[in-house]
Parts: sequence; structure tokens; C-alpha cells
Amino acid sequence: MVQGEERRERLAQQARELAEVALVNIDREYPNDLRHAMNGPEDRPWPRDVHPSFYGSFDWHSCVEMHWLLVRLLRTVPGLVPEERIRSRLDEHLAAEPLAVEAAYLADPERRLNQRPYGWGWALWLVHEAATWDDPDARRWAAALTPMADALTAGFLQWLPKATYPVRDGAHSNTAFGLSRALPYARHRARSGDDALLTAIVETAHRYFDGDRDYPARWEPSGADFLSAALVEAELMAQVLPRDRFAGWLDGFLPGIAKSRPETLFSPVTVSDSSDGYIAHLHGLNLNRAWCWRRLAETLGEDDPRTEPMIEAARRHADAALSHAAGSHYAVEHWLACYAVLLLT
Repeated sequence: MVQGEERRERLAQQARELAEVALVNIDREYPNDLRHAMNGPEDRPWPRDVHPSFYGSFDWHSCVEMHWLLVRLLRTVPGLVPEERIRSRLDEHLAAEPLAVEAAYLADPERRLNQRPYGWGWALWLVHEAATWDDPDARRWAAALTPMADALTAGFLQWLPKATYPVRDGAHSNTAFGLSRALPYARHRARSGDDALLTAIVETAHRYFDGDRDYPARWEPSGADFLSAALVEAELMAQVLPRDRFAGWLDGFLPGIAKSRPETLFSPVTVSDSSDGYIAHLHGLNLNRAWCWRRLAETLGEDDPRTEPMIEAARRHADAALSHAAGSHYAVEHWLACYAVLLLT
């Protein structure tokens, strides 16, 4: 379920349901995993006080993702979703006043650490989605999001030069995925005359990953992964390397792709309990792999012998997980719809 017509058909079937999930989640304040550095016994905030825009969806980064989902669906398939309701909710959540509070919070170096780099990357992906859409509402949302984008840009610029090593896990700390989500906004910012973030991300990606060879992807997955550490690194490098150089880099990084090796990377993972928040992460791993395989296949093109195995792997992983993106336990539903939309649009 990854090629163009297949994705359009599946998106037409699921777009409204995925939008409804997001509309409910962005206003659902509890349960809430509030990751907030407390400065004393008097510092006892409510989620909505700390994050007046992104207080729902169980945690900050998931709420940011759900806002991205709504903007993305409005932009790509407005006729398939409740457009008026979505615009109304986004007008409230992405207004200048609450976003100023979010920006001030993220300007605090200690407090923004809790969302580095995963939440930072998704937040800049949300800004990019609004800022590059020629729509009156989106232009207003993008303007209100600018102070938050500036705070996160400053965070990346302070962090990346001193981040000696990447984090290669399959969850929120993964460096490659955070950089990949921030990269489109960095390119947009560079087109406006400020290329510092773009330069920092590209230089860091090369420093970390240019020399990687024979990645041990047979060790995936770990029990709580929602990202493929191997494939998100490859997806990032597909963005920063020229196509011909990337083809050679990938051959050294994952040399068995043409023969669907290692088998573990081409086979959907089993999710034994969707109500367990950590085990449920594995639904996300299936969708993340599907998206990464699709992105890599698109980069290499039809003539590359690795493309067909990638497309088939993407299809298997998508079919294993897309039905869980809505109507599942809240442990899954507060975030997985975002990965479905990422794959399908």
C-alpha cells in the first residue's frame, strides 16, 4: 500500500477517520504525561497552563504531531475531511497568544530538553507544513508559529555542535529522525536568507553517518521501537546526499537489500498487546518502516534492483499496521494516526 494509486485509495478510505482521531486527541487533556522540569514545590502546573496549544494527545510531541496531521490533511485532501471543524480548532490552538506561551517555554534551555530531538523535529515539520502552504489560514498559523520555530532553531544551533555522537535507538532520542523532520523547515528558512540551521543539520548528518557501513539491522527490533534506526538513518541520508552518491552509500550501509536481507528488516513485527504503551510502539515501527522503504524506493527509482524489494516490504508493513491507526486503544490512537498520514500523503 505504498505506490501512488494505492496510497490515494487508502487515504480516501481513512482520511476522515484519521482526522476525527486528531480532532478528539488535541482537546483531550487527560491522561497526560507532562514532561516539565519543576523549579520548586509551588511549581504545580496543569497541562493546559504549561502548553496552551499542545496540551492534548497524552504528551506534547504527540499533540504537535496531531496538529501536523490536521494541517496536512487540510492541505492535501480538504474534501475528504471535516474542513470547517478542523480550521476552527486550528484557529484556536495555533493562535498567537497560546503559541507565545509555547515559544517562551521552548526558549528555556532546561525545559525544552525533554522534547529533543523528536518533538523539536515534529514541531518544525508542523511549521514547515503551514509556512509552505498558500492558504490564508495557514499563513496566519505560520506567522503565529514563528517564535516557536525561532526558539527551536536556536536550540538546534546550540546543541548540534556539541553533540559528539548520534543516538541510534528506535524511539524519541533517535538523532537521524529528529534531523530528518527538521530538515524541510531548515531548507525553507534558508530560502528566506537564514541558512544556519540547514548548514548545521547537513554538516551533522555527514559527520555522523557518512562513514557508516554494514549496519547491524538484523538486531532490529527492540521491544519498544517505533522507529527503525537503520531506515531512518538511510532516509535522512537520502535527503543530504546526491542521488548517485546515495545509491553507493546505501549499498555499503545495507548491502543485502536486493536480496531482501536481513530478513528481520523486511518482515512486519508482531504486536502482542496494543493496550501496553511500549509494546504498542511496534505498530509505529511497521508504519515507519513502510514510509522509509517507500521514501528510499522513490529516491533510487524504478531501474534500481533494490526498488522492488523495498516496495514489497513497504506494502507488507503498511498492511500490518494501517488498520490500527484509528479505533484502537488510546495507547496507540494518541499518536499512530500521524504515521499513517505520513505514509499515505
